Amino acid sequence: MPSSTSEAGAPQLMIEARDVKKRFGSHEVLRGISLSVRRGEVVALIGPSGSGKSTFLRCLNHLETIDSGHVAIAGDTLATTDAQGRCVYVPDPQLRRICARTGMVFQHFNLFPHLTVLENLIEAPMVVQGLAKGAAIARAEELLDKVGLAQKRDNYPGRLSGGQKQRVAIARALAMQPDVMLFDEPTSALDPELTGEVLRTMRELADGRMTMLVVTHEMGFAREVANTVAFMDQGELIAARAAREFFADPGHERARAFLNHML
Repeated sequence: MPSSTSEAGAPQLMIEARDVKKRFGSHEVLRGISLSVRRGEVVALIGPSGSGKSTFLRCLNHLETIDSGHVAIAGDTLATTDAQGRCVYVPDPQLRRICARTGMVFQHFNLFPHLTVLENLIEAPMVVQGLAKGAAIARAEELLDKVGLAQKRDNYPGRLSGGQKQRVAIARALAMQPDVMLFDEPTSALDPELTGEVLRTMRELADGRMTMLVVTHEMGFAREVANTVAFMDQGELIAARAAREFFADPGHERARAFLNHML
């Protein structure tokens, strides 16, 4: 496993995307996105709907394949472009190992409705990692306590509120002990009163130095929790600055107009 710091002593790059392009048919969704996230950093990825944010996130863990560019997770290349301009992915065993270093939290929870909360958490560690059931349960119980849902371990998802479902989804992703957490608009399907409990959980992860890339419309979260704010529009990464600098002046008119609309 790569060391946690570079040779110069700077935090290791946990996500490295260079000139990532993706099209669906004739529609070019990503037009050469380059973004880096260092260990322990929280990056908020913002922008109007349809700008390619979610597609970019899904390209980082192979839920979507890229057409060209370079993607590496924690120093391990996932995909790159050869001299002939063809996109080449690493072999499947290596690909699965690299993707396992990322945890993903979706907009609509994606919990298994036929499994209890506890069973949702222990399934992947047991099946994918080969973890013994007792160890998987102990890990799951610790995570449920961390997200404030220990008392819901035997409930089915249908008995939970939206905010509780999303906190279970976060705990389920963490149960695989990822190095990077990817969040795809984790609060957009929630009522406003339930959003706060999910954001509190994410703040606690940030306080624990979890590396996070968060697609979000929650400007308060981006301002208060993110180290860096990156703005996408029409498939392009228009601006990326330290959060405090970004909200003072994003440095681009399209980003400025978006902020004026959101704040």
